[in-house]
Amino acid sequence: MANRWPAEWEQHTRTWMAWPSSGYALGESEDESTEARAAWSSVANTIVRYEPVTMVVDSSAVAVAREWLDESVDIIEAPLDDAWMRDIGPTFVRRADGALLGIDWTFNGWGAQSWAMWNHDAEIGRAVLASANVPVISSSLTNEGGGIHTNGDGVVFVTETVQLDPGRNPGWTRDEVEREFFDTLGATRVVWFPRGLTRDYDDFGTRGHIDIVAAFCNPTTVLYHDQRNPEHPDNAVSQEVRAILEAEGFDLIAVPAPETLRDEEGFADYSYINHYVCNGAVILCGFDDPNDEIAKRILEKSYPGRTVELVDARALFARGGGIHCITQQEPA
Repeated sequence: MANRWPAEWEQHTRTWMAWPSSGYALGESEDESTEARAAWSSVANTIVRYEPVTMVVDSSAVAVAREWLDESVDIIEAPLDDAWMRDIGPTFVRRADGALLGIDWTFNGWGAQSWAMWNHDAEIGRAVLASANVPVISSSLTNEGGGIHTNGDGVVFVTETVQLDPGRNPGWTRDEVEREFFDTLGATRVVWFPRGLTRDYDDFGTRGHIDIVAAFCNPTTVLYHDQRNPEHPDNAVSQEVRAILEAEGFDLIAVPAPETLRDEEGFADYSYINHYVCNGAVILCGFDDPNDEIAKRILEKSYPGRTVELVDARALFARGGGIHCITQQEPA
């Protein structure tokens, strides 16, 4: 029986997250730690107004997490290295008979990057599935939830620099990757993009996650990151992405990149595509940017009937991710 990977806008039982308790996500100074806790808790405390949230917390950080989180956010304890639940957690799929299953991808710190630790994070997929009482599908593919995206109807978006990364899957071919997605996700069509956003190839990047580049908002329509300023290297990436999506026959909605071109480290990868769709709402990355309101209006039209909540995501992007990267949906 073929599996089906439900789209993010379908009804959820809950959202899973992980609490920053160590490493670069938490930061080295008290100010950085406060900034991280504020960023993660603001996302959780917004989502929990719309659907249940379960936060995985390292035992060393339960007391501080409880101080920051709304009392309605559930906490379960498990050892953590980092806090990017989209990448370390499972991907939930449905079997043809309706039963929920969870894919536990192989995780190795985004291609065994020099700064990453993943002994604990590699076990989080199974810990989440055990807590949710959902059977496990083990995959030998090294992959992260931020590296794949679906329309809920068998189409899966991927990037060559993630799934074919020699640091992740040495020796794997396109055909082998696609076959794994057919077997696990029930994919019927895999659309390959050559790369992600430029900043994502810096030290703390993922080497090209798709969930900051393009996202379905319904089975046939794709929102894509539109960097219109030719000074920014992502201008070329946006044109490339648009050309691929047009050739594949999708309806397109351009979402203008924030006007902010740089942060302290160089060209920013600020993107409104890295939003999270939950029951009744869309949690949208905000950057204190003139385009925040433009993006909000576009997403209100793209997800009719949902409230769009802007949450400041600059502290997340400074650490290499966004709102989508710290959340993972469990389908109802």
